[in-house]
Amino acid sequence: MKKLFLALFLCFIAPAVASMGVQAAGSYPNSWRSADWSSSGQFPRAQDDSEAAIYVMSARTGGFKGALASHSWIVTKPEDGSYTRYDKVGWGNPIRINGYPPDGRWYSNEPRALLVVRGAEAERLIPKIEAAVAAYPHSARGDYVIWPGPNSNSFVAHVLRAVPELGVALPPEAVGRDYRPFGEFITLSDDWRNLELSLGGYAGLAIGKIHGFEIRLAGLVFGIDVLRPALKLPGFGRIGMPAWEDEQEPRQASANHPAPKIARFGTAVVRSLAG
Repeated sequence: MKKLFLALFLCFIAPAVASMGVQAAGSYPNSWRSADWSSSGQFPRAQDDSEAAIYVMSARTGGFKGALASHSWIVTKPEDGSYTRYDKVGWGNPIRINGYPPDGRWYSNEPRALLVVRGAEAERLIPKIEAAVAAYPHSARGDYVIWPGPNSNSFVAHVLRAVPELGVALPPEAVGRDYRPFGEFITLSDDWRNLELSLGGYAGLAIGKIHGFEIRLAGLVFGIDVLRPALKLPGFGRIGMPAWEDEQEPRQASANHPAPKIARFGTAVVRSLAG
């Protein structure tokens, strides 16, 4: 029991407390009313960008809970079309369409792109994303549970599983991404490369190409990625190499939009939309 408690302390409690200490030392808006929800200016204007595009976005959430959790959403833009942003929120009709600017800040926190897909592949995948959004089983009023889910990250994780061609998972700090209703204990990807076990989002395990090896407890994640060496810690997220493989670079490039640079946001490594 002592060894088990020590392991839990080192892997989960200590990193979470340290992250909360870092958050407490910073400053953040007192409420959602005083927070900045405006565009971060990362996306080109739709009228200036004819290519189809898909963005999987993430930003730290507001208040003290931002020490441990992030919020995620998906943005699509068909060829010669406008942006459509999909979020799940905790009030009113939970599935919001264009409730915020597509590249908007979340509780004043700058968003980052987890994945950008452009061109013909984006045009092909957008209908699949729209179908996954429409089929989400927790879209009625009252279907939002901040912990362990289904919350905003549970919604985006559902879409990503339904469209495996996107080939990306939400970051470790996306609390709620691991939620499954009791009874759905095992999730195995179609290519058999990713296995997830879940006990209603309260505890779980994951192993595979996308997740590496993860132990999940109370929405927090401790893990190791061997293929792209990195450590995953509660609150701090991924520390090490970025989660994206080199062969994904061409998906980011086009004649008008060269492959994005790699940019660092704290301990996380993401692809910048700055170009």
